[in-house]
Amino acid sequence: MLKRQLFTELSNHLYEKEYTIITGARQTGKTTLLQQLEAELTSKSEKVYYINLEDPEILANLNRHPDNIFMYLTLEPSGRTYVLIDEIQYLDNPSNFIKLLYDKYASNLKLVVTGSSAFYIDKKFKDSLAGRKRLFKLYTLSFDEFIFFKTGGTELIDELIKIRNNEKYLSLKRRELKILFKEYLIFGGYPAVVLAKDEANKRLLLKDIFHSYLQKDIYESKIKDEKKFYNLLVLLAGQTGNLLNMNELSNTLKISVTAVENYIYVLQKSFHIQLIKPYHKNIRKELTKMPKIYFNDLGFRTAILNTYQDIETRIDKGVVIENYAFIRLREKFDMEYIKFWRTTSGNEVDFIIDDPGAINKDAFEIKFNDASFRIVKYKKFTDAYPDYNLQLRAYIADSNNTDILAL
Repeated sequence: MLKRQLFTELSNHLYEKEYTIITGARQTGKTTLLQQLEAELTSKSEKVYYINLEDPEILANLNRHPDNIFMYLTLEPSGRTYVLIDEIQYLDNPSNFIKLLYDKYASNLKLVVTGSSAFYIDKKFKDSLAGRKRLFKLYTLSFDEFIFFKTGGTELIDELIKIRNNEKYLSLKRRELKILFKEYLIFGGYPAVVLAKDEANKRLLLKDIFHSYLQKDIYESKIKDEKKFYNLLVLLAGQTGNLLNMNELSNTLKISVTAVENYIYVLQKSFHIQLIKPYHKNIRKELTKMPKIYFNDLGFRTAILNTYQDIETRIDKGVVIENYAFIRLREKFDMEYIKFWRTTSGNEVDFIIDDPGAINKDAFEIKFNDASFRIVKYKKFTDAYPDYNLQLRAYIADSNNTDILAL
């Protein structure tokens, strides 16, 4: 059975007292994870119940009072009962529901819940639930997971790890990895898309995810002007890796800055986009400068632009590689540590890892072809921040520079 990397972490957390909350974009596999956790608990003869809140009768009963959950299960005084709840955001007050059950029954009741949209969880989880829950974020497949889902094994993943650990390693599997990498750059990591048999089906599934499931995000977040929202997405896809200028977007779309900010908020909380802040020694400057935008899934961006050409022929190939680098860095580092550096005159370094606890300080410049890289162009940065190790990562790299797969 194909399992996500997050499964092991979730499995280990089953035995912690805190309740487990899994969030992420639609169609990333949260329900499948929940079902796999149910199977594991069942195999260990644990007492487990699975509840889907898309059932209106169950939803109505649980909205009346959290204790109504015991209409569907038996809680024994000794031992532990596991309750797996799908789509927790459908409750009127999910935070109160979790808080009450935790405070009354945590000694022998463990909740594991999913929520399709962090937007809804943010809005409805009015209580911080501090000390009562741990939040896990499920994104679309990483490239490592993509390889596993495509091949069903770990051989190529092992090769990828060797490339990452030794920049001089010349893998005999590099051609196979590059073929898979090209597919990942175009179609991204939605599990159903990855497992689709041919390109035509992949396109249809991506189109469905983009339209049908984004439609649910629009409906649930009560966005009134659907057309403007879609137009904003197209603009953002075209501006990937660029500074996000709210005023400019407002003027282009002919909507208020407040509306733009609200749309951006919904897209962030629905796990479609991420914003990263600029790096400055002066924190005040950091907070007043514009962020940059990236997409959490490359296939989602492809569907917006309806551009499925081979990566090497794409006009935006450099942007695609940079967005992949962001996804890879997001896997390795906390989001708060991923930043970029840019001067008012336009000097820029794509990514700065601003981790105060790190021994080695890293900065990354991402290129499609390293032939365009000149270290002298980054002298202002290297002079201003000599403690940072500026590294190049490129899709096409010669023997003196580093392949993007080594990131």
